[in-house]
Amino acid sequence: FAGNVARLAVLPTRARVLRGVEDHGCPKMALRSRSRRAALALALLVFGVISPVTASVTSAAGTTEPEIRLSGEAARRLLSAYDHTYKLRETVPLYANKVGPFHNPSETYQYYDLPFCEPVDGKVSKREDLGEVLEGDRMSSTPYSVPFRVDRDNESLCHRTLGAKDLKRFRKAVKDDYYFQMYYDDLPIWGFIGKIEKILKPGAPEMRYYLFTHVHFDIAYNGDRVIEINVSTDPLRTVDITDEHSVDVEFSYSVKWKETHIPFDRRMEKYSRYSFLPQHLEIHWFSIVNSCVTVLLLTGFLATILMRVLKNDFLKYTRDDEAADEAEETGWKYIHGDVFRFPRHVSLFCAVIGTGTQLFAMVLFVFVLALVGVFYPYNRGALLTACIVLYALTAGIAGYVAANNYRLMGGENWVRNVLLTGFLFCGPMFIVFSFLNTVAIAYRSTAALPFGTICVIIIIWALVTFPLTVLGGIAGKNAKGEFNAPCRTTKYPREIPALPWYRSTIPQMVMAGFLPFSAIYIELYYIFASVWGHKVYTIYSILFIVFIILVIVTAFITIALTYFQLAVEDHEWWWRAVLCGGSTGCFIYGYCFYYYYARSDMSGFMQTSFFFGYMWTICYGFFLMLGNIGFRASKLFVMHIYKAIKCE
Repeated sequence: FAGNVARLAVLPTRARVLRGVEDHGCPKMALRSRSRRAALALALLVFGVISPVTASVTSAAGTTEPEIRLSGEAARRLLSAYDHTYKLRETVPLYANKVGPFHNPSETYQYYDLPFCEPVDGKVSKREDLGEVLEGDRMSSTPYSVPFRVDRDNESLCHRTLGAKDLKRFRKAVKDDYYFQMYYDDLPIWGFIGKIEKILKPGAPEMRYYLFTHVHFDIAYNGDRVIEINVSTDPLRTVDITDEHSVDVEFSYSVKWKETHIPFDRRMEKYSRYSFLPQHLEIHWFSIVNSCVTVLLLTGFLATILMRVLKNDFLKYTRDDEAADEAEETGWKYIHGDVFRFPRHVSLFCAVIGTGTQLFAMVLFVFVLALVGVFYPYNRGALLTACIVLYALTAGIAGYVAANNYRLMGGENWVRNVLLTGFLFCGPMFIVFSFLNTVAIAYRSTAALPFGTICVIIIIWALVTFPLTVLGGIAGKNAKGEFNAPCRTTKYPREIPALPWYRSTIPQMVMAGFLPFSAIYIELYYIFASVWGHKVYTIYSILFIVFIILVIVTAFITIALTYFQLAVEDHEWWWRAVLCGGSTGCFIYGYCFYYYYARSDMSGFMQTSFFFGYMWTICYGFFLMLGNIGFRASKLFVMHIYKAIKCE
């Protein structure tokens, strides 16, 4: 084995082990360096794709260099996975993925949970990566034989006698509007299991359930590659499964190939056309214009405050002593000895800021990947995989920011602070996940993660996320610098005067969250329809603009509310800034109820628990991230205004 690896390291570039990786429009990748060739070949050897048999080939210079020899089956798998090139009559992989109610996207089951025809030699499961398993994909081989550029007319798949139990399962699937999903050369296809017909009769109408028994594949090719595939069911070739007695069924299929001029690197564009329809683009741009108007109005409002109110305050607070003696000091300068008094529960506060900073950095990295085209349509599980990896790699940011702020605020138990930071987001998310995974296991759904996948995620957290959090905490604890407040803090806190009810925390959070939410609520529908439906969202540039607007509006509205809070001599602004900034997450969770009951057809305990459970986790993350934005904006504002006056 070691000798084979050594010979693989000097593999010539022209040896056609891989003829370039070209997957869903990604640019061609060539193995140019010997180290990369060795690493790839070693990985292929480990996974059993390349046969460890070498031969010699004579180069143009007359030297003898090793060549990798692929077994026939391994070569076919390798080309199918990377090149997507096929010869005439060559087998193209067709995998059955899952079935489930169309209106409940999270409630999915394995394809063969329904009594479909199985392969004669037994079904074989396809190896899935982490993101695909998280998406609920469980792909298995099918008995369909769809070779490259081979037409088939009315090909029999199998004969089956459906008993009462099988008929009951199919009836439930037809009643719940089940769909099936398959992948042909990594292209997704969908179809429905059957249909319902209402027969009008005297009295109550009768419902009849029909099972589709024939599937037709329309496939387009360009040269030696598959470009497009569509599947349709014949409404005339059905079987009535309403009654309880046994039914003999013949399942069949047909295939029709046609040539197209669409290039291979554009074959995924059809799946993203929905987002680019003129009427939808119009709504997206209307959303951006609406958000920009909100930003402009808020900016003008804040400019008025900063230019007029603060200017008058500065003039009043910096006038000469004779004029100062004539009036009693009031307003935000009056509390200069308390405004930089550190908040209660310092460790929790710093953990919130650290975790919010980490989530903000993770979202920015995800947007970078999206804008460079990593998350193309139906790149199965890529987004979830990216979120897990980026969250793990950015854990050091949370540890550093939390521990550094904790040190600046005089905290001493930094170990407790680091532990709190590490579990602040992961802890609640794990509790929600455990409950929802238990529900999915009870339903025998593919949404339930296998034990091995759970172990992988725990290992990633234990070996990457948590150690990086600890290392970041150590670096933050040992960092230099002090908290340089413009004003000296008094020994005893000043009593806060009685304030009207609308100055309390909850009303202020409502006011703070409404404007940022109004700037994004139009775009929220399309995001929800993509995450909790079957729409495709690909306009990441517009989404990034909306996200930037959300951050700006959150910062501005939190600054405004912080100024009003200080103006009435309420100096406890630290936690208030976090709560007001993060209140948009509460509005988003409120929108979940509206979307579930008014804009979707989701139903059932599993789908309901998945929707509200995972959306709570997402909104909690938004609360931490935007709370961090609100605090940092307010801190910059407070530091600025108190530096501009003379504090005794």
